[in-house]
Amino acid sequence: MIRFLIVGISLLALPSCGADGTPIRPTASGTVTVTPSGVHTGGSVGVSKGPVSIGISL
Repeated sequence: MIRFLIVGISLLALPSCGADGTPIRPTASGTVTVTPSGVHTGGSVGVSKGPVSIGISL
């Protein structure tokens, strides 16, 4: 899982610098939910360029 996360961040970092044209914008969000049954965490990462967005929920 950690290896997948590192590869994903690396793939997002290179195009977001704008070396090959207009940069794409990386996005990330995280949530922590506390319920009577316990604490749950979640998050998502993605990229957007113009009207197109691609994301992965973790």
